[in-house]
Amino acid sequence: MTDHTADLLIRADAVHTLVPGQAPQRALAVRGDRIMAVSADPHGLDHLVGAGTEVHDLPGATVLPAFDDTHTHLVFAGLGAQDVPVHQARTIPEFLDLIRQRAAVTPEGEWIRTTTNWQELNLAERRMPTAAELDTATDRHPVLVKRGGHNDVVNHYALRLAGITEDTPVPPGGTIGRDADGKLDGRLIDNALHLVEHLVPAPDRDRRIEGLRLASRDYAATGIGTVRDCAVTPEDYAVYLAARKEGALHTRVRALISALGMTSAAQVEDLLDVMEQWRDDSDPWLSVWGVKFGLDGGLEAGATEEPYACDHSFSGMLIWEPDALVEAVEAVVRRGWRVGTHAYGDRAVRTLLDVYERVLERNPGLSAGTLVMEHGGLAGPEQRARAVALGIPVTIQQPLLHDTAEVEETFWGPERVARLFPARGWIDLGAQVSAGSDFPVGQFGAMRSVWGMTTRQTVIGVKGPEHAISYDEAVTLHTLNAVRLNGEEGLRGTLTPGRLADLTVWDRDPAHCPSDTLRDLTPTHTFVGGLLVTPGGPQ
Repeated sequence: MTDHTADLLIRADAVHTLVPGQAPQRALAVRGDRIMAVSADPHGLDHLVGAGTEVHDLPGATVLPAFDDTHTHLVFAGLGAQDVPVHQARTIPEFLDLIRQRAAVTPEGEWIRTTTNWQELNLAERRMPTAAELDTATDRHPVLVKRGGHNDVVNHYALRLAGITEDTPVPPGGTIGRDADGKLDGRLIDNALHLVEHLVPAPDRDRRIEGLRLASRDYAATGIGTVRDCAVTPEDYAVYLAARKEGALHTRVRALISALGMTSAAQVEDLLDVMEQWRDDSDPWLSVWGVKFGLDGGLEAGATEEPYACDHSFSGMLIWEPDALVEAVEAVVRRGWRVGTHAYGDRAVRTLLDVYERVLERNPGLSAGTLVMEHGGLAGPEQRARAVALGIPVTIQQPLLHDTAEVEETFWGPERVARLFPARGWIDLGAQVSAGSDFPVGQFGAMRSVWGMTTRQTVIGVKGPEHAISYDEAVTLHTLNAVRLNGEEGLRGTLTPGRLADLTVWDRDPAHCPSDTLRDLTPTHTFVGGLLVTPGGPQ
């Protein structure tokens, strides 16, 4: 006799399926990793309860699909889980003391790395430490201080190991920092990062797997069930595969394999050769989404049409020559992969649309969503309309704006910062837009992102309130639109029979929370594939 009972039954005040026009349901049943049934009657699925059914009776609770973070860096979070936690420092002496403490228990000559999710304007001195200051924390270890994905500061030990001197040529698309006297200050930006980073030994595999276990559980605890990790090296992906094999992933992962630092199609072809081994992977927990390019810099080097507010001779940098990027993107799409390209400033957005338009003209019949714009930070009305006309999806990251608004005003001025991530404008044009965090530059969290998009609140107040969107629109950007970006509309995104059982349970309805409460609201339960993966779940 066939067993038709559920493995999991949830009764709640409201189950929001996100099916257009469908009223909230009151009960949801799961069998295996799929949703089995929903009912408007809280007891309408009681006939599915058997001896092995786990029942959650949660009056007052609200159930939503698990969220996607469509642009984040889980690999960085995993590495940072065991790095020096400099994001806790509030002054440079505290920052240096944390490094000093790690140095005291680290064998001489071994690398010391820091977490990456910090901002210098959160330090009392409102600047980055220098190589000389890092030397005072330790001159017996090479030190790599990362801030986000575009900036490093290293001590003189690390500079010597890398052979970087005052005569070292600056790589195209990169910066080697100098102080007021022209001496090396330890700062490396964008395409200069590899000068040092290639020397840093990867943590051993067990340590990295444990880092992913901890970090993916942290994401899930905020309501995120799937991440699109946007800078994954082949070596990183091998660690992901090992973590998946050990059951260490608590979110689904869609990886963008990194072409950052590359400047030619030939280099990209070599990367694509490595990726062939992952082409046919069909694991719903872990897969390769495509390839990640970077066209311009980050906060300090985004390519703008007008000069920077702090330096009228500077307007950011383009990392690729447009003709070379066309060839590189074509190499990817001709092999059947998708492309996501970082374009932050308005000049970068314009240039990327030029590149994508040429690729589309030269490769007719490309599947919708093959070419994606990551960030589109300063995309103006004309650029937004052009992206929509070309069918280019865009990912936006309100938490990045929240955390960095003050830093960015230093470089770009308040008017441009208020125009960043114009969600309202994208939606009103019918753009395929989805949302994420860009951790470690922005703080990840399902409702933290929703709160930011509905309020436009930042660390220095509301910026660009005309770009705010509604709660329902913000949820859609993390669910239905995000699933579409990943090409998984038939698999996830709605709480309907046959879909994967990726869902979150909240002890109140987020739609009706005061904004300050919504900002820090976390679910009581996050299920991915029917498995409870929040801290109270399986270890």
